[in-house]
Amino acid sequence: MMQKRRWKTVGLMRKMLSCAICTIAMMALLSVHLHVFPPYSKLPDPYRLPHPQIEIRDKILGKEQEQSWTSEITPPNVYKGPLSSHQCSDRNPNCTKLWKPPPNRNYLPCTQPSPNYTSPSESRGYLLAHTNGGLNQMRAGICDMVAIAHIINATLVVPKLDKKSYWQDSSNFSDVFDEDHFINALANDVKVIKKLPKEIGSSMKAVKYFKSWSGMDYYQEEIASMWADYKVIRAAKTDSRLANNNLPPDIQKLRCRACYEALRFAPQIEAMGKLLVDRMRSYGPYISLHLRYEKDMLAFSGCTHDLSPAEANELKMIRDANDNWKVKDIDPREQRSKGFCPLTPKEAAIFLSALGYPSNTPIYIAAGEIYGGDSHMGDLQSRYPMLMRKETLASFEELEPFTNHLSQLAALDYIVSVESDVFMPTYSGNMARAVEGHRRFLGHRRTISPDRKALVRLFDKIEQGKLKEGKYLSDHVIESHRKRQGSPRKRKGPISGTKGTDRFRSEEAFYVNPLPDCLCQGQSQNLNTSIITS
Repeated sequence: MMQKRRWKTVGLMRKMLSCAICTIAMMALLSVHLHVFPPYSKLPDPYRLPHPQIEIRDKILGKEQEQSWTSEITPPNVYKGPLSSHQCSDRNPNCTKLWKPPPNRNYLPCTQPSPNYTSPSESRGYLLAHTNGGLNQMRAGICDMVAIAHIINATLVVPKLDKKSYWQDSSNFSDVFDEDHFINALANDVKVIKKLPKEIGSSMKAVKYFKSWSGMDYYQEEIASMWADYKVIRAAKTDSRLANNNLPPDIQKLRCRACYEALRFAPQIEAMGKLLVDRMRSYGPYISLHLRYEKDMLAFSGCTHDLSPAEANELKMIRDANDNWKVKDIDPREQRSKGFCPLTPKEAAIFLSALGYPSNTPIYIAAGEIYGGDSHMGDLQSRYPMLMRKETLASFEELEPFTNHLSQLAALDYIVSVESDVFMPTYSGNMARAVEGHRRFLGHRRTISPDRKALVRLFDKIEQGKLKEGKYLSDHVIESHRKRQGSPRKRKGPISGTKGTDRFRSEEAFYVNPLPDCLCQGQSQNLNTSIITS
């Protein structure tokens, strides 16, 4: 009897042991297939939000039915960052120091024409404009063509975008900008048509290279006199064809109306831009870092700091092969010492750290493909793990309509940068200048302009072991950049002693700072502080 009980007990224990072994095996099997999110500090790169909602994708892809606009909810495994800047408390000194816009001294947009402004009378002919350069160079050129068309009393044909330069973008005007809005918004300023009438013969056309930085006399006399012989004047280039200063106030205000009110991005670009902005804001206030460390920029500028000999040689070959870049022999050390080089990703990280931005700061990288990829992004990535790009914020399907169209992709970066809490360019190129001007127009949002010439000396001391990162460096950087945060100031004139073309070239460009022409001190009602219209 006792032996029988003993065998029953042994059998029961065997069954329990078998169940335990099966349970452990099942848990091990499941652990292989189930992904458990790691803590924030160990999150893999890239960070990616879940797949978009169907209605958002349909709107971006151009489906006919109207869809409600909603944002993705940030997944629980991703750090959500600090409070948004709109919830920033004045009692929090770090919040004010890092995120709040500088005092704008009550400067607000004032672009309405004066009582003496005249609407377009009967047109004397047609102005064709073939823009040149990248997105932001074309934007400025288009706005200047609007003003020139008004000056010479011409009907403006919707400008042609540059399709032949380095960017090789096949986009038409209506692919990048809201064509109908552009025409309607300028109805009281310039007559704009989509195409030149078919009856206009080739013998009635003239191609003209307008002189750079020209004033009223040049256009009212030399260019307007061409109407006696031609019905169509084609501007072969559009960049910097109009003076920055010394133009009638109504012409300057017209340039601002064209740039900040009429020249709206196409609906599908605005929709995608809004989605990216909403997703960035889900992490809290964010910096848009215009990291101008792309192959074309480095080749053009001749900057090779921190690059390998093979990389430096590759860039020189690109520069030598480009006939449009006139300067071939460049001393990279001299370029850098004069502040003519973009900050490297490592230098940008040191600079942001010195300003006081913590490592959990969300940063949007507004740039094309970074030269060298991960090999040059390591220092920035390690200091600021929450680096975002279009490709990490949106799915392949969402971005597919814009792929292979660099102007449209640049427009998305432009929107995210203008709407950011802080914008910091590492180089003062066309996009940096355009975004800075737009942010000034919308209320002088915080825009940090690194003093590259002064910073280079500090970076070199750090590399040489003569200076350590810490309080001394931070205090020095913060103090030297206290007045480089985008606060209101009048547009800078030419450098003293310069003459001729160099004098105009040394001026601050009109679209970098529309004050005093388009910003006035006073009160304004229903001020729209966003470039996103829906």
